This record gives sequence, C-alpha cells and structure tokens, in this order.
Amino acid sequence: MPQRNTLVRSLHDAGIAAWFGGSLMGVVGLNGASAKAKDPSERLALSSVGWARWAPVQLAAILAHGIGGVGLILGNKTRLVGQQESRTNTIVKLGVTGLAAGATLYSGLLGGTIAKHASEGAEGVTEPSSESSAKLATAQRQQKIVQWIPPVLTLIVIVLGAQQGEQQRPIKGLFQTTLKNLGVTRHG
Repeated sequence: MPQRNTLVRSLHDAGIAAWFGGSLMGVVGLNGASAKAKDPSERLALSSVGWARWAPVQLAAILAHGIGGVGLILGNKTRLVGQQESRTNTIVKLGVTGLAAGATLYSGLLGGTIAKHASEGAEGVTEPSSESSAKLATAQRQQKIVQWIPPVLTLIVIVLGAQQGEQQRPIKGLFQTTLKNLGVTRHG
C-alpha cells in the first residue's frame, strides 16, 4: 500500500506557491504601483512598507516549503534510492531552492538599504533619481535585476515538483528499475 504524505506535500506545495506568488506580485504589483506615487519621496517608502509587511509571510512560506521538502525526501527514501531520475530531480530541486533562498535574502538586504534611504526619493523603486546617493543608486540598480531571480527560480522549483509527480506515477517503472538493479532481466 502506498504511503500518503498529504501534510508534508501540502506544506511543500503551499509554501512554494506563496513564495513564488508573493515574490512575483511584489515585483510587478507592489513595486510597479509604488513607482506611480506622485511624490518621489513616497515611492520608496510605500514599497518598503509593503515588503516589510510581506517578509514574515514569505519567511513562513519558505519554512513551510523546506519542512515539506524534508518530509517528502524522508517519505520517499526508497523511491529516491531506486529511481535515478527522481534522485537527480531532487538534487537539482534542492540546488535551485537554495539559490532562490539566497536570492530572496540578498533582495531583502538590498530592500533594507533602499528603505534606509527612502527619504531621498527616486524615479521608481529600482530607478534612482539625480538626487539619489551612490549607496541608494547602487542598491536600486542591483535590485532591478535581483528582484526577478526569486520568482524565476521558484517557478523552476514548481516545474521540478510537477516533474517529480509525473515520475512517481508509474509503479511499474519502479518495479522494473528494482528488477534491473537486482540483475533480473525480462525475456519474451
């Protein structure tokens, strides 16, 4: 009888969905809307407040995804040993998730620098003005690129998760892989 991992799968999937969706909405919606504020000094302040409010939810999403991922790995140890493609997918997914976490952290640090300089104002959240300090302008230029990395990488994690679901489907494939690993060949 197959083992059910509903709780850990739900943590894993809901966590990555919130991480992806929140990151994408923040870049497109929050930063885009904040850039439209009439007063340049409000542009960075509004974006910074929004991201600060989202940060605890994003952290919870990342933790939920991580806990769920560890639970799925533990729950699927046998399959990971027997299926090379699942093992490879898991390793790649771990690497991409780590890169997404690092990019999220770095983007947050850049956001903190931008928040500290919010009173300087700007053309947009990631577009400095002629009055922007060098420190603010540097953080904004970096953030213009870095802000897109978490949604892109978390989307890749979602696709890899879907691929793992497809790999899990054929029990016959696992059985054939096990027989092959035992040196049993099929004739006929």
